[in-house]
Amino acid sequence: MGDGEWIYGRNPVLEVMRAGSREVQKIRIASGVEMAGPLAEIMERAERNGVGVDRLPRAELDRVTDNHQGVLALASEYRYVSLDEILGHASSTEEAPFLLLLDMVQDPQNLGTLLRTAEAVGVHGVIIPTKRSATVTPAVVSASSGASEHIRIAQHNLAQAIRTLKEQGVWVAGLEGARQARPLQEVDLSGPIALVVGHEGSGMRRLVQESCDYLVRIPMRGSVESLNAAVAGSIALFHVWQKREFPGASA
Repeated sequence: MGDGEWIYGRNPVLEVMRAGSREVQKIRIASGVEMAGPLAEIMERAERNGVGVDRLPRAELDRVTDNHQGVLALASEYRYVSLDEILGHASSTEEAPFLLLLDMVQDPQNLGTLLRTAEAVGVHGVIIPTKRSATVTPAVVSASSGASEHIRIAQHNLAQAIRTLKEQGVWVAGLEGARQARPLQEVDLSGPIALVVGHEGSGMRRLVQESCDYLVRIPMRGSVESLNAAVAGSIALFHVWQKREFPGASA
């Protein structure tokens, strides 16, 4: 395969090509698929950028994954950014910083879902730990439907990142289900904010939790005690965006 990784699925491959942050080395398309919708744009972009396209039997693509939807792209690995780059980007938007910190979220599906939501609500950047965390793999690109390609992600020690954010005037809110956490609607989340979402089972690590300015929780009335980390994080992200009066929302 050489240097790089196989991105699979129509929307993920298309978003990799639209974002332009990776080098796409070649495309494989299953023989017999209709060249319409995302596939038509993938072909058009490949031709424009001089990327070779191989038409192969579906069985050849199945050797990489059976979730390919008729298309694969061999692309360079995901490029992480620095925390400074995220803060610089936030500053350039003339909006109050809006960040997402993920403390040891390990399931690729959960990471992909959170990245997709973060991109949808205009999060300026996402910070994940350097160890014991899911990273941006092809499975995560697929789970995010390619949204991972349009958002800045840094790998950083979270406790150190939180200290830096506080020095920059960013408030840090940890999402926690415990009763001592404050309901989301009672907290002013309209200013510079970093939302922390913890591990799927154990939540935030103690040091990370203690580094937060405050803990917030999602009010619930149902019988189930807690929500999946990706669902809870997505709800909280949309709530923060609402409190900021939906900046950048399309008509």
